[in-house]
Amino acid sequence: MAEQFGSLPNGQAARLYTITGGGITAAVTDFGATLVRLMVPDRQGVMGDVVLGFSCVRDYLTHGGCLGATVGRNANRTGGAAMTISGRAVRLGANEGRNNLHSGPDYWYHRLWTVEPATADTLCFSLVTPDGDQGFPGGGEVRVTYQALGSALRITYQGRFDRDTVFNMTNHAYFNLAGQDKPEAAMDQRLWLRAAYFTPVDGESIPTGRIQPVAGTALDFRQARPLGRGLENDPLLAPQGGIDHNFVLTPGPFAEPAARLSCPATGRVMTVHTDRPGIQVYCANGLDAQGKVYYGRGSGVCLETQFYPDSCNHPQWPQPLVHAGQVAQSVTEFRFSVEPEG
Repeated sequence: MAEQFGSLPNGQAARLYTITGGGITAAVTDFGATLVRLMVPDRQGVMGDVVLGFSCVRDYLTHGGCLGATVGRNANRTGGAAMTISGRAVRLGANEGRNNLHSGPDYWYHRLWTVEPATADTLCFSLVTPDGDQGFPGGGEVRVTYQALGSALRITYQGRFDRDTVFNMTNHAYFNLAGQDKPEAAMDQRLWLRAAYFTPVDGESIPTGRIQPVAGTALDFRQARPLGRGLENDPLLAPQGGIDHNFVLTPGPFAEPAARLSCPATGRVMTVHTDRPGIQVYCANGLDAQGKVYYGRGSGVCLETQFYPDSCNHPQWPQPLVHAGQVAQSVTEFRFSVEPEG
């Protein structure tokens, strides 16, 4: 099902598409292949929207925050807005001080994507990206497929290019299992991570190159705990204003959760399954936007599955390199359930 979602400044119309898997319903717009709404039942069976979003396409251009955005070609930060790919120096736009964030400023999530024929439970969006797009070598096509599979939302990223390049896509949804209309409850959500290490960063949020244990730090989520507990004055988090850090996932099969988010008040539980080596946890430290309600600091949490930030400049880490002609693919799945009260 599709509906009008407003018009862009150039007059192009955006549309909002809805899919359902029986247990959940997702709404995605062709503007940025962006996740706008995700309806999930609570322990009483009442459906609620658990992702932050806007009501029309113009708001996605007006406000920052990357709500629900499909991010590519390279997610997260690149130090000095520069990297080397197969021996070739690559310069990107500096859109966060001297660094690059999310491959901007010409973001993929600010473009209209092509919608392929949809089914009741599947949406596929495609984007043609020319050689030199955002500064990256290699032209080709990328696809993002959303599937509502029962009580799970699966997102599949695919890309093929005619030159060696990077392929490191993610989704930037802000989750609030209490419901997006209850932003004050978002930091009561409990997070568990399959991660014993993280990648520390400098004052510009660029990784130092070290991998550090989470033990004894504010980033230890090996036991589930509320996101907002006891972090206000932690010196580790001060430069970022809160949690905005990459966690090194302990290797494990796709079926094993990389993260578990739960809401005691509603009983909603979400597990994250991915084939990527890292997950960026971001607690909306700088969010300031009038969405379906007002979204401020701490209104939700992003769980961005990806390669480590600035990984191209740290060859000792897993690399997002994809060779010319190679089909690259990554899958992340968000599985929902409920737990009883008490």
